[in-house]
Amino acid sequence: MQENNPYAAPAAPVDDVGNAAGIGDLIEGGRAVPAANGWQWIGGGFALFKRNPGIWILILIILFAIIGLLSQFWLGQLAINLLYPVFAGGLMLGCHAQANGEPLEVEHLFAGFRERLGPLVLLGVLYMAVTFGVVLVASLVFGVSLLASGLAGATAMAGLSMLLFVLVVMALLVPIGMAIWFAPALVVFHGLQPLDAMKQSFQGSLKNIVPFLIYGIIVLGLGVVASIPLFLGWLVLVPTLFASLYCSYRDIFVNQA
Repeated sequence: MQENNPYAAPAAPVDDVGNAAGIGDLIEGGRAVPAANGWQWIGGGFALFKRNPGIWILILIILFAIIGLLSQFWLGQLAINLLYPVFAGGLMLGCHAQANGEPLEVEHLFAGFRERLGPLVLLGVLYMAVTFGVVLVASLVFGVSLLASGLAGATAMAGLSMLLFVLVVMALLVPIGMAIWFAPALVVFHGLQPLDAMKQSFQGSLKNIVPFLIYGIIVLGLGVVASIPLFLGWLVLVPTLFASLYCSYRDIFVNQA
């Protein structure tokens, strides 16, 4: 008897995923799920990793090689940020293929270049623009605070200004992360436009703060463990996290009735 996988979708050809065949109906804005699901997402992601561990690790090596190559150029970081949603969308397609009983392939890393490339790139543009805006706002706050501390002649105030800068950046980056987390999957599987995908990703994340808190604590612990053997554990952890993203997306946004 085939094991019942709560994250598995109805069987459908991988080529049809781009038009949402077999993915299920979208739950607008997502739904709130139990706190324990934060752990289940990681368990579901690891289950997908175990189905094709060699291919997952190969995909990760290729992805890191691409990032390393692009980072050698002055526009490389720009390209990396632009292409992240494209690669993430492709990996979501790969996870969906596995959920359907299909094998994961290296080509899935590049599937986003075939499925919804324009909206995925635009998603990267919006992500960069918002991130730049956050850094700009935080820099202005830091500059004003630093100027005030200079006029006051207080070294301690300069340190507080730097702390304020870091806190402002962190506070503003959290909602950006919430807006981008599910967006590639929403674009690829449901054809949402980038802004709508980011809005719904934020809404779904906001409804599930507690599960994400548990998820984050567990990931933090796993990251420490993965770093012990010369960081080799990250070859397992990173693919598991990508797959857990797919599991969390299906749990929150897909009506599987």
